[in-house]
Amino acid sequence: MKLSDTSDNIVIDVVEQFDYSTQNESYNESFISWRKKIDNPYAFNFSRNRKESVFVEGKGFETRSFSDAEQTCIGKILNVAGIAMFIWIVADNIISRLAVAIFDLFGFNIHTSFISKAYYGGKTEIVTALILISVIKIWLPAHYVHQKLKMPRRVEFMTTLNHAPDMFGAIFMALSVSAITSLPSIYTNRMREVFDYFRSINADSSVWDQEQFVIYTIFDILVVTVISELFFRGAIFAALRQFGDTFAIIITSLMSGLLVQDFLEMPAAIMISAVASIGMLRSGSVFTAIFVQTIFKMYRLALVLADADSNDSLHLRRNSFILLVFIVGATGASILHLFRRNQELHRIAEYNSELTLRQRMIVAFKAFPVSAVVCFCILAAAIQIIL
Repeated sequence: MKLSDTSDNIVIDVVEQFDYSTQNESYNESFISWRKKIDNPYAFNFSRNRKESVFVEGKGFETRSFSDAEQTCIGKILNVAGIAMFIWIVADNIISRLAVAIFDLFGFNIHTSFISKAYYGGKTEIVTALILISVIKIWLPAHYVHQKLKMPRRVEFMTTLNHAPDMFGAIFMALSVSAITSLPSIYTNRMREVFDYFRSINADSSVWDQEQFVIYTIFDILVVTVISELFFRGAIFAALRQFGDTFAIIITSLMSGLLVQDFLEMPAAIMISAVASIGMLRSGSVFTAIFVQTIFKMYRLALVLADADSNDSLHLRRNSFILLVFIVGATGASILHLFRRNQELHRIAEYNSELTLRQRMIVAFKAFPVSAVVCFCILAAAIQIIL
């Protein structure tokens, strides 16, 4: 969002002076209504007449500070985001293992350890556990955020497709980014582990002949993608947009990258999350972000399946596939850009503040418990490398 001239205007009203032209009218009306609620601690609704001062008992007349109000609101929102990330981590690393240990005690054929994310046992039990853990670790923090921010559904989720070409542009960019980010890490650890497990059960049978693998794959690509995008591109993202679209993109992309808790996967998660966010903002629909993440996961699955064949032409076929995906993505994005060269591009809205973007980022990462969660994610990623 672009705030009109905060330095020269006599009256500052951050809600009214925003440029809402990048989204549709119904979304903007709901967003403004949410921001104007006086009792909303997460709404940045600062207003002040530069010629007026506020009398504070015991202190005299004071001028309200724009930057102080902004830092306070950022801190409150990031506090919610940090707690949500903490809930995700606890569910993924502790609750999941405790649940598996309890099921193991009751005789179910599933086992794990607290130093590894791998599961052992029956294929039905493993797939069931993976599905339940995926739902719990995303739904719990998403529910917490929704309850805290109390954001209208129309604002929490952008659902109106304003600009269809930007959706296709994001999809093509997703293909290119998927190809580039797959070079250092061809496949995700989780998908690799699941695929290897099912392939090891019966070496003479395709994994696609095993019902549990098919169920898990469909669930991971479709259901997990949808609920995770509704979390990262939902209420937290909308609340952060008060301080600029760029700020919201950076924070949520870093959140997405940190929560994978794997150094090899972090760059890919951050980049594809940024593409999803930009695509959603420019197209106006969260479905763009869902399509971007779905394509990314399908591409990674295709690489895993290609790796099943261990003959001499494996690397050549895989590298050719990566190159082909990159070419299709880059070509599609270029053609769309050429056709729209003389048309108005739907920009990412800017935001003018007394704080620089770097200063806002520092405020965000100082908010409790964000810094602690960041350290834990980095430690967990380091342990992954050691193990």
